[in-house]
Amino acid sequence: MKVFIGSDHGGFELKKQIIEAISDMYEVEDLGPFELNPDDDYPDYAKKVAESIAREDAARGVLICRSGNGVAIAANKIKGAYAAVCFSKHHAEMAVIDDNANICCLDADYEGENPVEIVKSFLSSEFAGMETRHGRRFQKIQEMEKRD
Repeated sequence: MKVFIGSDHGGFELKKQIIEAISDMYEVEDLGPFELNPDDDYPDYAKKVAESIAREDAARGVLICRSGNGVAIAANKIKGAYAAVCFSKHHAEMAVIDDNANICCLDADYEGENPVEIVKSFLSSEFAGMETRHGRRFQKIQEMEKRD
């Protein structure tokens, strides 16, 4: 599976840790930033990851900022991107299984569960399927996207 990853300055160090931890299991493409810049803006990296996910079926994404919320809001503006803020392995699993999320958004400042383990749970989970009630709900979300 291909994994696109990006962050702003707030998630820069955590992004490096995650890349190191999952690179032997997945094909990881870092979409930036490539150097720490305290003046960068999370929407720029969220857009890159979300557009990459929307173009490539079976790919997943990871986005990191200080809260996780900013990158999630920005990524969800791109049709075909389904970003979820994941604070735990359980959140990550359910985001995929129930909601077909394809982007895991993390906050770099949260001191809860290990973020690497959260990402691994997200990447190893599979959607319940279009024939389930979750699929029916996901189809309704896709219909909402068509209104734009």
